[in-house]
Amino acid sequence: MLSPVDERTLAELLARVAAGETPVDEALDDLRHMPYEEVIGAKVDHHRELRTGQTEAVYGPGKTEEQVCSIVGALVRSASGTVFVTRATPRQFAAVCEVAPQAEYDPKSGLVVAKRGSSPGASGTVTLVTAGTADMPVAQEAALTAEALGLSVTRVEDVGVAGLHRLLDQRDAIERADCVIVVAGMEGALPSVVSGMTSKPVVAVPTSVGYGASFDGIAALLGMLTACAPGVVVVNIDNGFGAAQAARRIVEAGFRSRLDSGTVPG
Repeated sequence: MLSPVDERTLAELLARVAAGETPVDEALDDLRHMPYEEVIGAKVDHHRELRTGQTEAVYGPGKTEEQVCSIVGALVRSASGTVFVTRATPRQFAAVCEVAPQAEYDPKSGLVVAKRGSSPGASGTVTLVTAGTADMPVAQEAALTAEALGLSVTRVEDVGVAGLHRLLDQRDAIERADCVIVVAGMEGALPSVVSGMTSKPVVAVPTSVGYGASFDGIAALLGMLTACAPGVVVVNIDNGFGAAQAARRIVEAGFRSRLDSGTVPG
């Protein structure tokens, strides 16, 4: 999958490392910028995993089944981490199965896990808090993404602010988490309430659920961005996938910090 130029560059880099001329850290920095592979309709960034810790994901809408199959095929051949396709159709999933027979598909969220990582990240816990049943497709995307990334997920469902007692009964589940993802539509008030109950990081996901004045999630997005509880991090409307990726980075950063300080075993 490397072009001849890439192969020569890589060989020269490895030779300099072997000779002690280039430090390992410097070589890793060089590798973070190469290579990519041209496939049907895309340039697959194989070294995104090295740079960011997560394999490039495939966004399904706008792509043909042939393009999705080609991109996923390139990724599953080279990636050691989890390979995702988001918002996929059943026909796109069928195309993925041609190159990744082990792929898993969730029709509710459209999430495809084409390949599970051989070495998932540091284990951690996420509590996923959902306002209402209508928010479940987005919450499902967040939960399945987090689980595929190696996180343990506890789901707290249907605890919107219209019945606050339902949420208060779940305080223990929220406190046990390393990170909390809150999914809500309508006026988007739930993340403020949750963040006011805990010191744990809160990632808020506005959904497009609601009547006309909700403007397909814009009202919830603006409400979350102006949350009265400080420290709420907000992702885009209906972006459960992005919320899970953010939670993973938060959890892993905390794990590495504890590892460096010696509070967890190496």
